[in-house]
Amino acid sequence: MENIYSYKRVDLEKYFVCNGEKKFKALQVFEWLYDKRVKSFKEMSNIKKELQEKLSEDFNMFMIKIQKKQEDGLTKKYLFKLYDGNYIEAVLMEHDYGLSICVSSQVGCNMGCKFCESGRLKKVRNLEAYEMVEQILLVEADIKKRIASVVIMGIGEPLDNYDNVMDFIKIINDAKGIAIGARHITISTCGLIPKIEELSEEDLQINLAISLHAPNTQLRSKIMPVNNAYDLNDLIPTVKKYIEKTNRRVTIEYVMLDGVNDNETNARELASLLKGMNVYVNLIPYNETNHLEYKRASKDTIMKFYDTLKKLGINVTIRKEFGSNIDAACGQLRSKEV
Repeated sequence: MENIYSYKRVDLEKYFVCNGEKKFKALQVFEWLYDKRVKSFKEMSNIKKELQEKLSEDFNMFMIKIQKKQEDGLTKKYLFKLYDGNYIEAVLMEHDYGLSICVSSQVGCNMGCKFCESGRLKKVRNLEAYEMVEQILLVEADIKKRIASVVIMGIGEPLDNYDNVMDFIKIINDAKGIAIGARHITISTCGLIPKIEELSEEDLQINLAISLHAPNTQLRSKIMPVNNAYDLNDLIPTVKKYIEKTNRRVTIEYVMLDGVNDNETNARELASLLKGMNVYVNLIPYNETNHLEYKRASKDTIMKFYDTLKKLGINVTIRKEFGSNIDAACGQLRSKEV
């Protein structure tokens, strides 16, 4: 039995047509699920009883569970328990422009970035689309507010779970689903080249962020094993093609590691690498953990790096920090119950 929150509206339309019903029934179901937020098919009062029973036979509405919630100022971190006993985390952040949620896409992660806490747990499995959708639904129910934007940057590599992530995006982007605009949805990847190429063919106006973190292939291979499979010298031309194909600006994420990738030579290399590309660099002050040896670059070092990029014509920002006191910041998600 499948979870109905994994179904796009077009999938439900096909389901109803195959069962001799009009496809507009899918719209009715979506309204009950995502507008009225009902908890059972029996509550769908404009759908005949026989069809309610048929839906109950073919689908379930089981939810993942909020196991724990921690708060730190404008940040809330949620630990979710899945049906199989695994755990994932999501982070809610309050910005000037509204509420944003960082969702997980896998249980564990196989990318093995040396500085990332999430990768210490190897990939157990991909999340189904409903397990990503329900992260949003449960957080919205908890805070009694609607979320304005979504970043798929939690535990896991989203493009390593491509099909489920695409279904998730299409469900939350649907005007009758959670209705989050495409330009308010960001997917982050450490550089899976074939999937970036596939993503460029999707008819979606979402945002793409590349976790780069090094300005040359030798250094990137040391801190990001994925570079051994998808080399930086191949990744950059792929990103250029993506930008040309989609006409969308790409974010380059760059975590500032003390004594590793933070000197002026690194900044100049990065500027040279990105020159002429429709990108902006997001410098991320590293969030230290007890299990990894990397340290945060100093504020002065980060500012010098920022200034060098600016002088060399690169659009650059420094990421505002959220949730480091509750291990909810970038690179800290791990699911401590695991």
